[in-house]
Amino acid sequence: MGACGCMVIDTVIDWFWRSTHVVLALFAVGALCDDRAIAAEPITIPLWEEGAPGFPATKPSDEPVLFVSAPAGKQLAVPTAVVVLPGGGYGHLAMDHEGRQIADWFNSFGVTTFVLKYRMKATGHRHPVPMLDGQRAIRLVRARAKEFHVDPARIGVMGFSAGGHLASTLGTHFDEGQPEAVDPIDHAGCRPDFMILCYPVISFEAEYAHNNSAKNLLGNSPEKSLLANLSNETQVTGKTPPTFLFQTTEDKTVPAENAVSFYLALRKAGVSAELHVFQRGRHGLGLAENEPATSAWPGLCQQWLDQRGLLSPP
Repeated sequence: MGACGCMVIDTVIDWFWRSTHVVLALFAVGALCDDRAIAAEPITIPLWEEGAPGFPATKPSDEPVLFVSAPAGKQLAVPTAVVVLPGGGYGHLAMDHEGRQIADWFNSFGVTTFVLKYRMKATGHRHPVPMLDGQRAIRLVRARAKEFHVDPARIGVMGFSAGGHLASTLGTHFDEGQPEAVDPIDHAGCRPDFMILCYPVISFEAEYAHNNSAKNLLGNSPEKSLLANLSNETQVTGKTPPTFLFQTTEDKTVPAENAVSFYLALRKAGVSAELHVFQRGRHGLGLAENEPATSAWPGLCQQWLDQRGLLSPP
């Protein structure tokens, strides 16, 4: 199916998902807090109760929200949470195969998932709005960790394609909280505790940069300093979170050099990282269920999480 067809399907799924779960949220939010066994159906939480800040003003239908999916049973739950950032070149969001399907996969082994519908070009927003939405999502999950039955020190971020760029931005551009802020959620830090980057856009300067993502995020004539600041392979430090990366050699949309350059930067900074580059697979594989040569990546990622102690009980 072509890119246009995927965009239409994801848009319809996003509309149905939002419409359904806004209603369900009124009934399910109590269940999320009190009984994990009946909280498997996603609920919808706005990032800002009074409406998102930023320019231009955000229409109600474009408000950034989290779709929260908890494991089906108490016996499955582990106190780890992941904020999932679907891709789409900062022009749309692939909310199904890089969102809902990923949430179901995480839930199957006990991880609570927060799929973020963030603002981008389609909602009339550019940098720094997507980054602010991502930072706010991490702050919100951390500030309300007890409510979600997760450990505030076990909150990761996962991104696909341009969502991988956003995830790597969150892992290289963060603070420990804003104690002077009026909103108590902003007192929480926005550094993710780990990252999972799937065929990520990383560089906006290199010859292998994904120019459409850069254009959608920064406009037609961004300043060179901004391109450099958001070429995240140059922003890695020893404080960048441990990272799992997956990519394919056949990906012509976002070449593997993006993931490789970030891995090498992590290695140079002494940050724990694991990189898998598979031979087969087009861009935008999601769980790669229809690509047997690459479908091992979810299992490898789960093993990586387990080895880091993120799948153990409290």
